[in-house]
Amino acid sequence: MGIRLITLSENTAWQTGVLAEWGLSVLIEKDEHSILFDTGESISAVKNAKILGIDMAKIDTIVLSHGHFDHTGGLLSLLAYIGHEVTIIAHPDIWAPKYSRKAGHAEQYIGIPYAREELEALGAKFNLAVEPVRIDEEILTTGEVPMLTDFEIIDPSLLVKTEVGWQPDRLLDDQALVIKTPQGLVVIPGCSHRGLINTLYQARKITDIDKIYLVVGGAHLINADDEQIWQTISALNEMGVSKLATCHCTGTRANILLSQTFGKSFILNSTGTIIDLS
Repeated sequence: MGIRLITLSENTAWQTGVLAEWGLSVLIEKDEHSILFDTGESISAVKNAKILGIDMAKIDTIVLSHGHFDHTGGLLSLLAYIGHEVTIIAHPDIWAPKYSRKAGHAEQYIGIPYAREELEALGAKFNLAVEPVRIDEEILTTGEVPMLTDFEIIDPSLLVKTEVGWQPDRLLDDQALVIKTPQGLVVIPGCSHRGLINTLYQARKITDIDKIYLVVGGAHLINADDEQIWQTISALNEMGVSKLATCHCTGTRANILLSQTFGKSFILNSTGTIIDLS
């Protein structure tokens, strides 16, 4: 079973010609499957796929980690480029009216920037589920991630607009993709809004596999203090996570401490990064 992970869009780029853009998009190539996890903020995933020589028309499934614009904004250009029906797996709450409220600023819409009907007209076939969705025998989504740790919280500046006013966004749509490999689990979180460690606990629970070989994606530690970062590192060590390839919303401080802790087992993931798994 050969698996290739290709980061098509991320905040940074270490390769000439590719476009860096705030957000995330990772392509998973496995046997007959070509699965796209998140779509970046706008045009970067399509542009970078062309530069990297990737045939996006082979994509049969798109998985959305949650309903924020920087993970869903590339949907329109991707569907137009793919040119055929594509199953899109996500949580029903991706369509919630999501906003961010920063101190001293008005609420800003940060949800999916397109109407569902607009995407369906281009071939999107939404499979909206609360529970884990199995794509094949080795690949599945986490479904909703329970909040179990006492040090991971949801950003209080994230809100949803309801009929009775502003409410905290519980980010129930926040999920990850899980791949079972001979070395252990590969977990791909988009942002880990409900906590990286909570996400890894859920991955182990739904697969009955304790060994986590690789984590690729966002850990949402960008605004975390050192105490939370070290608690996260301690939990990663306790779980025996072998390798990390963090990016996007992980944050510079967290990436530095993670790289110092994991050494050669740490990758600073960026646009154009390719990880081959046997």
